[in-house]
Amino acid sequence: MTACAIEAPAEEGDAVWPTGFTITANGAYAARLAGSGEALFVERWTLDGPEPYAVPLPLAQPEEPGAMLLPLADGRVLIGRAVDGQRHTFSLLYPTGPDTGELSLGSVEAPAPGALTLLPPSPDGICAYAMCVGPDTTTLWLVAGGAFGPERVAEIKGRCSGGVWLDRTGRMLALDRQLDDGPVKAVAIDLERGGEVTPLLQITEDSHDRLLLADPDSGLLLIRSDAPSPGHERLGWGVLGSLLPVRFPECLRLDDAAVTPFAVQPGQVLMPESCGVALRIDAAAGSWVGLWRPSSRRMHQLAAPFGWLAGTGLWTPSGVLRLPYATPAAPCGLAALEEPAEPEPELEPMAPAAAPEPKVCVPVPLQEAPLTDRKQADRTR
Repeated sequence: MTACAIEAPAEEGDAVWPTGFTITANGAYAARLAGSGEALFVERWTLDGPEPYAVPLPLAQPEEPGAMLLPLADGRVLIGRAVDGQRHTFSLLYPTGPDTGELSLGSVEAPAPGALTLLPPSPDGICAYAMCVGPDTTTLWLVAGGAFGPERVAEIKGRCSGGVWLDRTGRMLALDRQLDDGPVKAVAIDLERGGEVTPLLQITEDSHDRLLLADPDSGLLLIRSDAPSPGHERLGWGVLGSLLPVRFPECLRLDDAAVTPFAVQPGQVLMPESCGVALRIDAAAGSWVGLWRPSSRRMHQLAAPFGWLAGTGLWTPSGVLRLPYATPAAPCGLAALEEPAEPEPELEPMAPAAAPEPKVCVPVPLQEAPLTDRKQADRTR
């Protein structure tokens, strides 16, 4: 067991360790592949104590670089291993004194190599799901938390990708679905009703509308779509169930850099505009962090700690972003990042009105059909 404090990252120049890192929905645990070269092993991090610490979970044989990991709320770690390319076996790993315990759960057959992936950690912290994409359908599997090993829970028409939980119970799942050669549209899947599919995003008829993140407390949705500029995807935000249009802030557009949200501040009940959003910024010079709120017209850009497990982190309800990092000198660390204070507004003459946002439609309430025009929605009220 390695104790790790929240401290400054190591000096630049140290070697960087493997970077895959998955955090439970409640922020209590995380898991990653640690080690170097071919000597890889599973490592579980505990994040909710006074000081974070890491527990190695090695077995007699090293793990393959492509092993899939997902931590559970009870501290066990689900691992999925590819066998013969298309068959995937699943086990739960847990510490047993000086050794590592392993509970075999069973296997799932995939139609092709790379067709099966783990979905993000379920909000209930108990269940784990995998998505298997075939030529015409997508199958959802419950691979941990069931009574008799892996269970098929839903079969969805079309090819799906992504995966975002919409509630705190693990019932409603959003996936990005493509039917035949049509556009990609985010849909909601009700896992308690046999995988019933409901339209979720329909910004324009031909736009590709993907859901990247959702916060169940506030209803904030982070969306990537080419609706405002066909052929060029932009980052936008909306509110689940709202009749307000999706907005695509200019401050989230950067030249020669990709911007991807990875964490939303919890606890902002019914206040989506107040949620802090953490963004990963990738460019030729490397990766760094963006901090933004929908109520703000600017995105703060801050350096990430050296050794940051890029694209991962979690917010506290009070608004502190905690970023995990690992270096040989500090194998388990959390850096605290706070949003810079906004400058006091200056008294200036009234400026000309800003150009209107692109005309788009709305995130669809889960119980309604997709709207195709804002005016049409107004006429039906």
